[in-house]
This record gives sequence, C-alpha cells and structure tokens, in this order.
Amino acid sequence: MYQLLSDLSVIEVSSFVASPTIGLYCAQMGAEVIRVDHKAGGLDYDRYMLTKEGRSLSWENLNRAKKSVALDLRSGEGRELCVELARKTGQCVTNLPEKSFLSHVALSDGRPDMVSVRIMGWHDGRQAMDFTVNAASGYPLMCGPEDWGMATAPPVNQVLPAWDFITGAYGAFALLAALRHRDTSGEGSEVRIPLGDVAIGTMANSGSMAEMLYRGADRERLGNAIWGAFGRDFRSLDNQRFMVAALTPKQWDGLVAAFGLTEEIAALEGELGVRFADGDRPRFEHRHRLFDLFQQAAGQHDYDDLAARMSEHGCTFERYRTMHEAANDPVLVGENPLFGPSPANPSGFEYPATRSFANMPEKQAGDPAPAPYLGQHSEEVLVERLGLSSGAIGKLVDAGTVALSDKETR
Repeated sequence: MYQLLSDLSVIEVSSFVASPTIGLYCAQMGAEVIRVDHKAGGLDYDRYMLTKEGRSLSWENLNRAKKSVALDLRSGEGRELCVELARKTGQCVTNLPEKSFLSHVALSDGRPDMVSVRIMGWHDGRQAMDFTVNAASGYPLMCGPEDWGMATAPPVNQVLPAWDFITGAYGAFALLAALRHRDTSGEGSEVRIPLGDVAIGTMANSGSMAEMLYRGADRERLGNAIWGAFGRDFRSLDNQRFMVAALTPKQWDGLVAAFGLTEEIAALEGELGVRFADGDRPRFEHRHRLFDLFQQAAGQHDYDDLAARMSEHGCTFERYRTMHEAANDPVLVGENPLFGPSPANPSGFEYPATRSFANMPEKQAGDPAPAPYLGQHSEEVLVERLGLSSGAIGKLVDAGTVALSDKETR
C-alpha cells in the first residue's frame, strides 16, 4: 500500500463491484476510505461465496484497507449522519440513485466545492449491471467457436465482470481529476459515470464501432484466434493447451523458429504469393493455413520442450491454467511482489492479498491491509469527522441509529 494519497479522505456509500473498486484503488494508494453501510450490511455484504462463518470473500477483498461505519440508512437520522459525513469530508463515491437522500444537491448544500462520483446504470436512468450492459455491447455474440452459425449460435458471456472493474478504475481516475480541478479552481464537481456508457464507449474507443459501421455487418466469430493478428491456442503432444501471439516481426520470427517451421512457412509463402513477415494482414487473412502448420508442429512436442524453445526465441506465449492452478502458481502468486502476507481477514481465512497494481521501485509498497468488520470504525469516524462525544454516540447506538463492529456476531 503506497502512501501517495495519505492526505485524502473519501466517503464511500456503495455496493457490489464498480463503486467499491473506486474506493479500493484509492485506499491502496494511501487514501483514508470510509465505507458507510446500512447497519445490517449493504446489498453486497453477504455476496456469494461465503465462508462457513458467513463472511463474504468478495466483500472482504473489495473493501481492503477501508474503514467501516454502520448506520441505520433507513432512518432519517442515520441518513442525515451519512450526508453530514460526506459534506464534512468533501468527496463522496456512491452508486445510490441520484434521486436518493445522497443526491449531489443534498451533498453540496452548504458545501459548494463538494465532489461526488456516482456510478449509474444507463445514462437515461435505467438500471443496469455488468452482465446486462455486456449483452447490449455485442461482445457475447462475437464469442464462441468459429463454426457456430451467426443466426443460430447462443451468446457467450464472459465470467469476469470486466465492465464493473473498468468502470471502477475510470471512476477512481475521474475522482482524482475532479479533485485536481477543485485544487486549481475551488469548484466542486458532480461526476456521473454510467456503466452502460463505459461499455459502449469502450467498444467505440477500441475501433469496433467504426469497424461494424464501415463493413455494414457483424464480424465473424473467431474462436480463440486474435482478431486482426496471428494468435490462437494450440495443443501439445502431452495434451497441454497454450496461447501464442505474434503482433511484431520479432514475435513472428521467434515463433517460426521455435516451432521449426522455417521451410514450411517459406513454401506456403511461395504458394500464396505473400510474405508473412510483412505484418498482421497476411498472417490474419491466411490464419487457417498457418494454424494447421503450427498445430501439426505443436502436436509433435511436449509442452515443456516447446516452452523452452519459445522462451529461447523471445516468443509471447502462456499455458492455460485453471483458476485454482493460477491461485497456487509460484510465479504468478508465490514469488510475485504484487502479493503480500495475509492480513488478519475478518473471515479468519489466510490467503495472499494484493498490494497496489502499480509498481514503484523507489517507494516502499507496504503490506496489504485487511478489510474492516462492519461498523468497526463507527465510533472513531463519528468522533473525528463530526465531533460527536462518546455519550452522544452511545445514545445513537442505543437508539439503533449507529452500529458498532459485528466481529463477535458471526
């Protein structure tokens, strides 16, 4: 955990993935992120999968290094406390609807320099989640085996909620941009980030929208091949699947040498009247002939032999792993400085935890911090942020407006 944002405090009132990711990334850079939840937990507090003690591993990992305040957000007094915490702090991240008690109008009342970042569904107010905006984006109907019929094939959803995580990363960027603007102008900002716009906008930024409009039709399915370049999965003699990619002349030359296909490639070039070293286009347009050659060669060698040869020639490749294999891989996890020792997780389960994805060689990263227990910091934050006395907080606890740590209740 780097301390680049140690002078920043953020109130986060959110659930699920996109909005909590904003706070997570800020916390990993040293910000004080105070997550405010309903006293029984937010909508994601019990999100699958749960440990036998009833602790959500998803919640635990998306809320590392944050502080937790638990309020009765169904009561007027609890909502007033939440809004006042955001006002006092000056910046708030949420995925609650704009027409809620946490509207920007309410937050900025008496605080004209307030910065709010709100994750939405669609720009017109419709609800959405990752898997529904993904359906609208067109990507699921581009996935699947190459021989599937365009008119009859089913969509293939991605397992990773990519739009949520991209939205969270963009939200963290937008928050810091708004704060920088406030530093130079004194002005507050209301930032709304529709999840659907992130999906359809990313599709446009990638060039795919322009491509579809230009061609006047949909792109064909490619299976596991890389669009517009040379790359696909192959199977070795010992039945290992691995992915290769060649986007540069060096990568292409390395693959040809590693697979021992120099003569075969030269013969194919003579037959087709092309030079595959000239760039992506000839390699992509004649990919099926090339795939046949590479698969024939791959099937004559065990994976370890091929991997050694590809490494020797500077190729870009990787073996397919199950996620369980990846989690236990010494290179990916055990020896990777991204991961630090397991902190004292609320679940009680010990496992590697990530530091910030950014690697700053001249700065000390620090060890990963645990997620909080729900309500663990309620008293501390209300004292420090709102100046409430211990007696006042005690009355709020007795009234059920404030909840303290649930460490002993699960």
